[in-house]
Amino acid sequence: MQEIAQLRRWLDEVPARLQKLSSQAVNSRSGPLKWSPKEELGHLLDSAANNHQRIVRAQLEDQPRMPGYEQERWVQLHGYHQRDWNALISLWKALNLQLLAAASAVPEAAWSRTCTVADSEPLTLKFIFEDYLVHMRHHLEHIGIDVSDLKT
Repeated sequence: MQEIAQLRRWLDEVPARLQKLSSQAVNSRSGPLKWSPKEELGHLLDSAANNHQRIVRAQLEDQPRMPGYEQERWVQLHGYHQRDWNALISLWKALNLQLLAAASAVPEAAWSRTCTVADSEPLTLKFIFEDYLVHMRHHLEHIGIDVSDLKT
């Protein structure tokens, strides 16, 4: 699956790009109700943890009903803005390596298995994984990381 190779490439290349951002850049907010890059990367940690669960449970259970999560409150609860940038980068890579391991083990036939998230219609495992990468790309670009050159 092309998306698995895409995630693998991002995990190889993106951490070094994140580390190049200045302390001022990762701590700044574009507005009073906006996330800093630290909080945005933290949101991606929460997303990785939730999507990992979805990938695993959709294979083990018949049409599991997965909860959504309160993204703003998760970011606040974890205090990402006060955390060390390099530690957040390391955790981002580690959580996504775990998610990558789970996705890499999905048999071809299982990509069509479904689950619901919050009040959604049934979503295929393939859609969940592809949407996760679209979501990650959006947030990485918002942080200031261009991944357009990292195509597989």
